[in-house]
Amino acid sequence: MAIGVSLEDAEWVVGLAGHTGVESVERLAGGWDNSNHRIRLAGGSSLVLKIWQAQSVPEDVETVIQRHIWIDGNGIPTAVPMMLETGARYAVRDGVAWTLLPFIEGGHLGSDAASLTSLGVMMARMHEAPTAECFPTEFTMGWTLFERMFAQAEESGEWTPFPWMLRGESTALRESIPAGLPQGILHGDLFPDNVIGSEGEVTAILDLEEAWIGPRAFDLVMAYVGFGWDGGEPSEERWQALLSGYQSVRSLTEDEWSALPNLHRYATLSIAAWRYWKHNMSQPDEELADRYLEMVERLDVPLPFMENRR
Repeated sequence: MAIGVSLEDAEWVVGLAGHTGVESVERLAGGWDNSNHRIRLAGGSSLVLKIWQAQSVPEDVETVIQRHIWIDGNGIPTAVPMMLETGARYAVRDGVAWTLLPFIEGGHLGSDAASLTSLGVMMARMHEAPTAECFPTEFTMGWTLFERMFAQAEESGEWTPFPWMLRGESTALRESIPAGLPQGILHGDLFPDNVIGSEGEVTAILDLEEAWIGPRAFDLVMAYVGFGWDGGEPSEERWQALLSGYQSVRSLTEDEWSALPNLHRYATLSIAAWRYWKHNMSQPDEELADRYLEMVERLDVPLPFMENRR
């Protein structure tokens, strides 16, 4: 459940960064786990407050902050939390970490050709950056989450259809996705609400909670899961825009090309699994319980263009 932010709360946190004069607080769209709020200050400027309620240990937030600092230092535009008067980049209120970020003009990145080409370029540049210890080598929405779901189903004795299907898919994909694919820093969750854009250009990549070190091509297909479908149908034009931008920086290897269909299936299942876990197992919500089905329904849709080497 989202944490409410009063004007008094906002005044407290901006004061830690040397600001005063809060005029309004507005929750921003997106953020299924951690919420973001725009704080408007007297004089017309704005800051963004991020509340990390999904991180049960506030110190874990520091690790994610280090990821933002790292990619920012390697030329990838992002929003780095501001240093506070305490000497830290986060403050704790009622056991939850709060950070302040610069407000970046623009909106969620669009799905037009220019925007997706820009995203492909930025993604490839991030993949080329040197790795760092603040990035894990496991994808928290992938095999790791699947195993948690299987363990819970086993413990409760309630193997509902989706976890049962997921177990079979997981076994097959683990055998099909080759080891040794080129590795790099991946965002892991490149959906529109995690990318700010303006006039066909990426201006910031946000929310590195799921970032990890893994096969670079996985991020490319995950971005397609997030941006590539139009009205329930896969768009070849959107794929080609992502791909052309990406390959203007680095070309896919033959092994990566061969792995794309299975990586895309893994990415699609990962989003389905996270939604099922979130809305049916972790925090049951009748209104959102079927949200995972959007991804399940995509599994049977052919994507021949993903195998077309251009």
